[in-house]
Amino acid sequence: MKYYDKLIFELSKPGRRAYTLPASADPSASFSIPSGLLRAGAPALPEVSEVDVVRHYTNLSQMNFGVDTGFYPLGSCTMKYNPKINEEIANMPAFQGLHPLQDESTVQGALEVYYEMDRALSAITGMKHFTLNPCAGAHGELTGLMVMRSYHASRGDTARTKVIVPDSAHGTNPASAAVCGLSIVEVKSNANGLVDVEDLKPLLGPDIAGIMMTNPNTLGLFEKDIKEIAELVHACGGLLYYDGANMNPLLGVVRPGDMGFDIMHLNLHKTFSTPHGGGGPGSGPVGVAERLAEFLPTPKVVKGEDGSFHIVGDAPLSAGRVSAFMGNFGVILRAYAYILMLGKQNLAMAGKLATLGANYIKESLKDAYKLPIPSVCKHEFVFDGLIDDGSATGKPGATTLDVAKRLLDFGYHAPTIYFPLLFHQALMIEPTETESKETLDAFIDVMHVIAKEAAEDPDILHGAPHNAPISRPDETMAARKPVLKFGDEVS
Repeated sequence: MKYYDKLIFELSKPGRRAYTLPASADPSASFSIPSGLLRAGAPALPEVSEVDVVRHYTNLSQMNFGVDTGFYPLGSCTMKYNPKINEEIANMPAFQGLHPLQDESTVQGALEVYYEMDRALSAITGMKHFTLNPCAGAHGELTGLMVMRSYHASRGDTARTKVIVPDSAHGTNPASAAVCGLSIVEVKSNANGLVDVEDLKPLLGPDIAGIMMTNPNTLGLFEKDIKEIAELVHACGGLLYYDGANMNPLLGVVRPGDMGFDIMHLNLHKTFSTPHGGGGPGSGPVGVAERLAEFLPTPKVVKGEDGSFHIVGDAPLSAGRVSAFMGNFGVILRAYAYILMLGKQNLAMAGKLATLGANYIKESLKDAYKLPIPSVCKHEFVFDGLIDDGSATGKPGATTLDVAKRLLDFGYHAPTIYFPLLFHQALMIEPTETESKETLDAFIDVMHVIAKEAAEDPDILHGAPHNAPISRPDETMAARKPVLKFGDEVS
């Protein structure tokens, strides 16, 4: 084992110190801590020098993968590049030093950002108003469904307790509906990977609160029958919910509101370039059609006749509060900077480039990987494993998991695997509009190399990754019985 591969606890030597606190300016001062809050003994911390501490954290940072260090083709959960100007705006002292309980007269600039972001997102999506309060995409889904329930309840239509969800939907859709107290009804996809309208029709009735869809769907295919679907759902009294996770290719091209959707959420980290690594931070603004605006959660920001901005906390029909204050302001700032920087024309270009990049990769690799639905895709597409997995050699064939693990050896993060569940060996790829042709070509070349290895010697893939700090852990055991501190052993 190399010196720098050791854990910081293995480098520990009694008496070593990385930092010494200065002596108290008032030696006579005493600080009394209640005995019930005191430790029985000193914490078992490593004793190391300053250079060991610096190397420890530097090495950890180099083990992490992020969009700043490499290509991240993770389908349906895009890690879009976050321009550094976004960070500069969010780190401005005037924004960083704000407190949510300040008097509104002292935070007019921040309130203006909230107000203008509502207006910008509404214009981009065809909605009437947005709330920026939800703190993540799934949180936005739950909020949108709460709006849906509040709308039906206000009309005394309490029988509407079911939500229709396509079999290709993101997993958060049925989960959010269940958390909101709604039952899930599944609608099947047809042979072309789109919602089967004939399967949908018999599901509609007076107990349907609405349908949750993303368009394009998780296969990256545009739901061409969306206008008919909207008419059918509205005719039975239901509402259409748009899962904005796949909004990337639609920017400046078509708006969910114009398709007939009544409620939607956006994932700012997917569509508007805010960071979302490691489970956060996040932001999932929710937009609604005009007739649903009064059901949005509070508080909200309004503009007075004198041009000043105010926080409104009361709304009789509101779905209520969904966050402690008004969402993740720093994330909203980054997205607002991105929208202002690109403007209307270049936002539309971003959507088109997302579609171009995905189709370029798909067409370049369809001779090596199974393409179950060969039609033109939007921002992402799905393969169903390798055309030649190497099983003809008499060895176990290479799987989608093997391909994903092998990609790590070449410095690429793996795409989404085994989702959507429509295909057994699903491999979902989404390049985003921020990647150059050279990056896409290099990725395509590596994918061809892996396909060749799978056909000739699948054992290379079975043992991958070969160059990572950890190769093939028992992933089930790691999730169910994680080793969280030094000295623990797996039982």
